[in-house]
Amino acid sequence: MCGYTRLDLTRNVVIRERVGVAPLEDELAESRLRWFGHVMRRSVSAPMRRCEEIDLAQCKRGRDRPKMSWNAVIRSDMKYLGLAEDMAQDRNVWRSRIKIVDHR
Repeated sequence: MCGYTRLDLTRNVVIRERVGVAPLEDELAESRLRWFGHVMRRSVSAPMRRCEEIDLAQCKRGRDRPKMSWNAVIRSDMKYLGLAEDMAQDRNVWRSRIKIVDHR
């Protein structure tokens, strides 16, 4: 892409910047928040909403630092973009606020 080959050893970040594509972390956060909005607009009795109540405290983990839960990652993404959970109920507002603009 852009005339680079693997032999040039050009980093993906440089290529994405040159092409004008948003950073990968932002793209992933947008995808997570899009799914979160979809889940939050469902009824409380829907099967995917029941997963919010599962307590994983009794699960045995390794000695390393515990992985962040999906809920914690979503909360940090929302804090970074300045979003509130109740905004997800209005799909148009939610989608416009989470959209990551490419630099094309």
